[in-house]
Amino acid sequence: MTSKGPEGEHPSVTLFRKYLRIRTVQPKPDYGAAVAFLEERAHQLGLSCQKVEVAPGNVVTVLTWPGSNPTLSSILLNSHMDVVPVFKEHWSHDPFEAFKDSEGYIYARGAQDMKCVSIQYLEAVRRLKDEEVGGHQGMELFVQQPEFQALRAGFALDEGLANPTDAFTVFYSERSPWWVRVTSTGRPGHGSRFIEDTAAEKLHKVVTSILTFREKERQRLQSNPHLKEGAVTSVNLTKLEGGVAYNVVPATMSASFDFRVAPDVDLKAFEEQLQGWCQAAGEGVTFEFAQKWTKPRVTPTDDSNPWWKAFSRACKDMNLTLEPEIFPAATDSRYLRAVGVPALGFSPMNRTPVLLHDHDERLHEAVFLRGVDIYTRLLSALASVPTLPGDS
Repeated sequence: MTSKGPEGEHPSVTLFRKYLRIRTVQPKPDYGAAVAFLEERAHQLGLSCQKVEVAPGNVVTVLTWPGSNPTLSSILLNSHMDVVPVFKEHWSHDPFEAFKDSEGYIYARGAQDMKCVSIQYLEAVRRLKDEEVGGHQGMELFVQQPEFQALRAGFALDEGLANPTDAFTVFYSERSPWWVRVTSTGRPGHGSRFIEDTAAEKLHKVVTSILTFREKERQRLQSNPHLKEGAVTSVNLTKLEGGVAYNVVPATMSASFDFRVAPDVDLKAFEEQLQGWCQAAGEGVTFEFAQKWTKPRVTPTDDSNPWWKAFSRACKDMNLTLEPEIFPAATDSRYLRAVGVPALGFSPMNRTPVLLHDHDERLHEAVFLRGVDIYTRLLSALASVPTLPGDS
């Protein structure tokens, strides 16, 4: 027997499923419906709502709950609205139905990444208020806006990842995305000849150098049980381009790579290494960046950081085991850290397989509801951080 309706369902779960049904799927997300949903919640919770269009069609929606002392720094709770595309034929249920099975698992795109966190924020605020009365088209641009400066953000929470163990993962930094396109030029000719100095030969040398580096990093990760994926640099060959016909040796070929550079890597030296691989392959081999993040920042995870101190202490009081890590991919947190706002990535989903971007992305309702409990305690603790230098 499956549960298809809200009868007997916790209202927070019903709200979560309602948000999941809004099709904010790329490349044409329905941001209008999502913003309307958030505006409605803001009105119900007595929060002010401001919409900032940072790029055509891309709106950052800011819901604000003023504290008792407006001179203190604010806490920023960040959550993106969009979700990645789906292949419906590989799903057990419609990815935008928010189907809940008899065991309590909710199947939907965005169940883990990261609409769950959006609703957990809102429901935690609702509980606290109840107690009180008895892309590159979003955050990257938003941090440059006067509306962001007006928030006076002192600390931020953002998305994390599920953890299949009893522990909860918290991310204090992330790797820098470098998308690199290597182009090789050489002598063209007929496909029947042994032509010297071809584009393919030289490109092959670069590919070999980069994949050899990849294998060394992979072995370094696998040989050290204390290392997590975010602590090493990964790279994948994601695209090969070139050629016009089977019997024509092309004058130009290219290969595209997705590097995720660990935050402790010397970026200048790493770029010089890229240059060296290209030069070693021969003349006419160059590279360019489609994306290059050069501002890696680390949020301290010790008592020198009062926000971490409050966060970790609240988790300890809830008997939560934390596993601090470097996020292996990229989130909005990098833009916040780059402008001096310490940020932690935290999605309270333990005993849960990592299914973001996967077929049958799902989250158990009990895990979701516990996340609301956790955020309620965390927000209360973080809001009690005393006056910091710079507060006025």
